[in-house]
Amino acid sequence: MLIFRWIVLLLLVAGLLCFAMYIGTRDVAWRRRGLVIVKWTVIAALGFFAVLLLERMAMVL
Repeated sequence: MLIFRWIVLLLLVAGLLCFAMYIGTRDVAWRRRGLVIVKWTVIAALGFFAVLLLERMAMVL
């Protein structure tokens, strides 16, 4: 659990650094990289929390 949180945090930081590079260089490739990193990080986090929710629901039933 702790490892997953750190991975998500580091990926979000990587996305923010890509956006900072885009602001500094105005190279569109950095913005695309940042969007891809953030998009897949959010998708993975939603999937992880969906699994946690299903586990909790299974314990209740």
